[in-house]
Amino acid sequence: MTTMTDASVREFKMPDVGEGLTEAEILKWYVQPGDTVTDGQVVCEVETAKAAVELPIPYDGVVRDLHFPEGTTVDVGTSIIAIDVAGGAPAAAETPAEASGTAVADAAPEKKPEGRQPVLVGYGVAVSSTKRRPRKGPELPLQQASVTIQTELNGHGPAPTAPAAAAERSRPLAKPPVRKLAKDLGVDLTTVIPSGPDGIITREDVHAAATPTEAPVPVTQAPVTQAPAVPAAPAASYDAVRETRVPVKGVRKATAQAMVGSAFTAPHVTEFVTVDVTRTLKLVEELKQDKDFAGLRVNPLLLIAKALLVAIKRNPGVNASWDEANQEIVLKHYVNLGIAAATPRGLIVPNIKDADAKTLPQLAEALGELVATAKEGRTSPAAMQGGTVTITNVGVFGVDTGTPILPPGESAILAVGAIKLQPWVHKGKVKPRQVTTLALSFDHRLIDGELGSKVLADVAAILEQPKKLITWA
Repeated sequence: MTTMTDASVREFKMPDVGEGLTEAEILKWYVQPGDTVTDGQVVCEVETAKAAVELPIPYDGVVRDLHFPEGTTVDVGTSIIAIDVAGGAPAAAETPAEASGTAVADAAPEKKPEGRQPVLVGYGVAVSSTKRRPRKGPELPLQQASVTIQTELNGHGPAPTAPAAAAERSRPLAKPPVRKLAKDLGVDLTTVIPSGPDGIITREDVHAAATPTEAPVPVTQAPVTQAPAVPAAPAASYDAVRETRVPVKGVRKATAQAMVGSAFTAPHVTEFVTVDVTRTLKLVEELKQDKDFAGLRVNPLLLIAKALLVAIKRNPGVNASWDEANQEIVLKHYVNLGIAAATPRGLIVPNIKDADAKTLPQLAEALGELVATAKEGRTSPAAMQGGTVTITNVGVFGVDTGTPILPPGESAILAVGAIKLQPWVHKGKVKPRQVTTLALSFDHRLIDGELGSKVLADVAAILEQPKKLITWA
């Protein structure tokens, strides 16, 4: 990456989406150097630990440089793209000390450029900005530091201020993206010869250091005695033909961490009930013909969700969370209903805000939007925050049921098994009926067996006699 010194160049940094995330992976660039961009135009798609998000640029101008290729994980606050805004308000140029992270005693207070700040749409400006940490040890004026480095590079020995020069060498001048590149390539910056202004190490310097050059050896050169070569460790201790290694990152990494944390924090209890849902399926077919549901997706999950919401209304103690820090049970007077969704990037659990306040048609509309957004990979981080109770429909995979793990911070999760035609005793006779098995996992710290059983029994009773939705709702 070339160091930007033109005052017309603006650097757009990886934004903080306001959910406490510290990094994001660049999935796709929608622009290339030389392209013209306008304020609000989406320039790239990134994946955080929670979802894929498109980033709009807050400038008008021409793309000067993309600092990172696709597939790179970048820390929040790191510049990812440079925009030439020639003709607009000039950007505040970085001083050499700012570029290297050096603290200068007599430097003027940092002034933030006026106007619009680059933020992720929908999340506002981060509460606090990134601050550079002063470097330990004695400091040199920039001019003297430059003379010191140049003197040593020219082979004239150390400068008179040797201790200060040593401190300067302990932390070479390089911008954060260059330091990350060096770390990824395994390059020690103290061994890199800088070519940038004021002795700043550039990306090209790091790449050059990472690619060793071999000088031709004359035939007449005497053999050099070398230590016995140590066999290099294999890049991977597995059969690359018979095995594939997939890096754990993004949504998959976040899901793994959350499930481990939940499984070993909340004492899980799971109860099961097998229920005849024949009448529920008949009601689904009737609703599909109802004009109030025209254009909406009506399926058994809709009525199961409504049945769970009714059961929570009748048993509000199940809609709670455990506050470990304050040793309190937090009762929620709203239901943010989570729906577990399998996506190409992994399992996510977006939720429908205030689902308990929605009518059946409104719930159907919200479910349709949630599923469509999840399949497209456009679920926002905010949509996955604040869930209180979750449904996971494992039946779509042909599974009878399961023992689901609670999403962190929630008290209950309902697993819905496959609906199958089975022999069932109905009105004293064995008849083929549509049957499924429900499983309710709950946090036994705040939900005892009686309360959990009541909730599960209520859901089963509504699905057996869906007309109870009217009388119980």
